[in-house]
Amino acid sequence: MHPFRAAVEARDDAAIEALLADDVVFTSPVAFKPYPGKAITAAILRAVIRVFEDFRYVREIGDVNGRDHALVFEATVDGKRLTGCDFLHVDENGTIDDLMVMVRPLSAAQALAARMGEQFERITAEATAQLEREATGA
Repeated sequence: MHPFRAAVEARDDAAIEALLADDVVFTSPVAFKPYPGKAITAAILRAVIRVFEDFRYVREIGDVNGRDHALVFEATVDGKRLTGCDFLHVDENGTIDDLMVMVRPLSAAQALAARMGEQFERITAEATAQLEREATGA
């Protein structure tokens, strides 16, 4: 089992964040531009955990010793069932430097976009607070 899968299934925010490279790039299924950086990616993933209901991984694809992994999942958002995939790339240190998520069908992606939009103020505040803590060494 990939460590990211284990951390997400355990809903362990600290373990998820520890697996992210400082320069990770998150590509959302519902946003046009990618989000660079550990603070914003971790905040987005915490929001996803709050938004998804009945989340479960159903398949892992990838070479155990390779750098690319695909984790297929199922979840519900506002009564809409969705299937998605987390595409992970790990760097030479074993941390995730690229995380792209895709979901289907369109109706579920739209529900996800609406719910994540509701979370965006909190996501931004969490990421900003983390960056300020890092800048001050707190």
